[in-house]
Amino acid sequence: MTIRVLVADDQAIVRDGLVTVLSLVDDLDVVGEAEDGAAAVAMVEALTPDVVLMDLRMPVLDGAAATGRITAGHPQVAVLVLTTHADDDSILTALAAGARGYLTKDAGRAEIATAIRSVASGQTTFDATVGAKVLARLAAGAAGVGAAAEADDGAGAWRDLRQRFPGLTPREADVLSRIADGRTNPEIAAELFLTVPTVKSYVNQVFAKLGVRTRAEAVARVLR
Repeated sequence: MTIRVLVADDQAIVRDGLVTVLSLVDDLDVVGEAEDGAAAVAMVEALTPDVVLMDLRMPVLDGAAATGRITAGHPQVAVLVLTTHADDDSILTALAAGARGYLTKDAGRAEIATAIRSVASGQTTFDATVGAKVLARLAAGAAGVGAAAEADDGAGAWRDLRQRFPGLTPREADVLSRIADGRTNPEIAAELFLTVPTVKSYVNQVFAKLGVRTRAEAVARVLR
């Protein structure tokens, strides 16, 4: 299946480079280029891509605001952020707006292509830099509620999800911790010795209890 991609970046040289690189990937089809967030929103309306590769710092309408409009009006369209900014506020704002993935611009062609496929299939994906920040944020939250001794490897952070979200069962907290770490349903199933349909059921229960619709929204809730 070919994945239709819209590239949104205010720097022409970056857009040109991304279009050239992605055009070399057999299962990706770049259907348009947008130079700002407002243009990206309009082009989603006109072109209905599967994935928008979205920069954050753009004129007219920034990437996070554009992401929010796209995901609200076209929830079937996945937004993958590709930006130079990897600070906590940028990550949280983008995920809260509905982005399904977050990469920094030092990512290579293979990593970008893999991330596009991942978000197109409904998964959440982060590069190593962003993933490390997610883990650090979770660990810091765990330390803040008295689990600092356990937070070094992230385990304390996972256990403290139940303290932060008391409506979750222990198994639901396990599943949420792995969603926040970017695991797919089959990966979660393998790690927890469950079937994939069982994991899907747990994921739906977690979403209902957190009041979210997507994995990215769930991660944003965890990071708050």
